[in-house]
Amino acid sequence: MNEIQSEEGLDVSAAAQRVRSLQESVGQVIRGKPEVIELAIVTLLAHGHLLIEDVPGVGKTTLAYALARSFDCTFHRIQFTSDLMPSDLTGVSIFSQATGQFEFRKGPLFANVVLADEINRTTPKTQSALLEAMSEGNISAEDQTYSLPQPFVVIATQNPIEHHGTYPLPESQLDRFLMRIRMGYPSEEDEKDILKTGINYQSAEKLQPVLGGEEILELQKVVEQVKVEEILLDYLMAIVKGTRESEYLDLGVSPRGAMALYRSAQALALLRGRDYCVPDDIKALAVAVLAHRILVSSKYSSPLHRSEESEAIIGDLVSHVPVPI
Repeated sequence: MNEIQSEEGLDVSAAAQRVRSLQESVGQVIRGKPEVIELAIVTLLAHGHLLIEDVPGVGKTTLAYALARSFDCTFHRIQFTSDLMPSDLTGVSIFSQATGQFEFRKGPLFANVVLADEINRTTPKTQSALLEAMSEGNISAEDQTYSLPQPFVVIATQNPIEHHGTYPLPESQLDRFLMRIRMGYPSEEDEKDILKTGINYQSAEKLQPVLGGEEILELQKVVEQVKVEEILLDYLMAIVKGTRESEYLDLGVSPRGAMALYRSAQALALLRGRDYCVPDDIKALAVAVLAHRILVSSKYSSPLHRSEESEAIIGDLVSHVPVPI
């Protein structure tokens, strides 16, 4: 394997070793879900944001906290409710009697890892306050623009089966998430192990950081140098084009979605110890990266099963696109 190096001199082998240490750390708390941990770390390495959509009690919040505890960073958890205001996220200006001036008090979005718990329980107005932060890494308040700390990742959770009192995320908001994944129930053996060891959210508090924030930024730079051959770009674009021409879809994948799949494939290649992408990197990520970016035609869609339908359509499309040899 030809080694590539970041500006700081970190080669792919060393980078992959650091990523494995992160996987092992999170794996101490999230049992039996290596593929979920892999996708969460790929999101972080690709400079993206993660949406975890699943039923309550399967470890969505614990995954986010374990990831945050595994590298030396700031972490804020925001419980989204119907009365949450945009300023509750971004911050407010408060008059200081000492200085005689208004001072901006930063909100919980000013952290390296932000857990947005039950994001679909708050109003669209508050949801939209996340848009600038997620896409630009900045927050505008009181005619001022404030930069968020780097690295910056939003991990949001939502319950797909509960609809009373919820506000479904609009397409513009969903498109800001690099991936949408599901935790799923653990296997019987893994669940028995969880019961015996008593692993829960508090268990993540015992994790010690294995990477620093600067190291994460360095790894993100290495990801950008992972090679993607022209034939793989053609393969990726064939998948994207397929979504735009599908009779089952009213809305196909945008250029932002294509870029997200490209970056994710680079990150997965690095995680697996390579400085180049292969077709399996793209195939493995297509559903998680693309399914939430499409709009299934009303003729084939059921509001209660929209997520499953979009995932099935992407999976079927990928299976019919010829894989480059």
